[in-house]
Amino acid sequence: MAVDQRDYSLAERMNLQTDTLVGNQGQRTSREEIFLRNVKVTYLNTVERGVGRNRNTVLQNATADICVLADDDMTFVDGYPQIVERAFEECPRGDVLIFNLIEKRPRRYVNKKINRIRQYNYAKYGAARLVIRRQRIADAGITFSTMFGGGARYGSGEDTIFLKECLDKGLRLYAVPYAIAEIDQDAASSWFTGYTEKYFYDKGALYASLYPRIWRMIAVRFLLRHSNTYKNHMPFGAALKSMLRGGTDFPAERKRYGECGSA
Repeated sequence: MAVDQRDYSLAERMNLQTDTLVGNQGQRTSREEIFLRNVKVTYLNTVERGVGRNRNTVLQNATADICVLADDDMTFVDGYPQIVERAFEECPRGDVLIFNLIEKRPRRYVNKKINRIRQYNYAKYGAARLVIRRQRIADAGITFSTMFGGGARYGSGEDTIFLKECLDKGLRLYAVPYAIAEIDQDAASSWFTGYTEKYFYDKGALYASLYPRIWRMIAVRFLLRHSNTYKNHMPFGAALKSMLRGGTDFPAERKRYGECGSA
């Protein structure tokens, strides 16, 4: 996923070693192809906004059996195609594999062994570390939410909804202990601007989408578990109020957007 790329430097910076589709949201609609070290890079330029729409556009235009998802703040390690191939050989029934990302200041969960992903442990992973069997995703009718994520109505969560839908539809997900890219932790976030009222409002909407029957309980658990992270920015009561408002508003918003969500 990329926004407002005006030249082809992104392809060089990301150390691409496989044919690549770049979903570039900018000021025009066009399709451009370049070749970089015998790798074909196709820019799908659109004027639409939202990370979910961007990922869906790329997947709809993809033809490869195995697709590596990425953001524009990632740099792939040398030999990542072979690493991905090895991982699928070790997980031959896997439909979605979740890799590690290299971070100078470790923040994301690190997979230390091959582990099956279930309903109880999927939510700690994001889309930028996913590698998928494209046809299995297409056959199951799974797409990214256009309501959640950078540039959308709600600031984040499109990747969490995607993973839950994969599990709900019976796909096999595995975490694998291999890193395929380094992420630039100093890059500006497309959605996070601090622990604000909107942050908690959006989080409440996300939980209402994921867990329509028990989302209030999940919201309280989230706030209790992460209190040390946000307590200097917003009191517990105010954060809970925002989350409850976001979750309560969500059904009407989903209807207005015409999106099914995970309910």
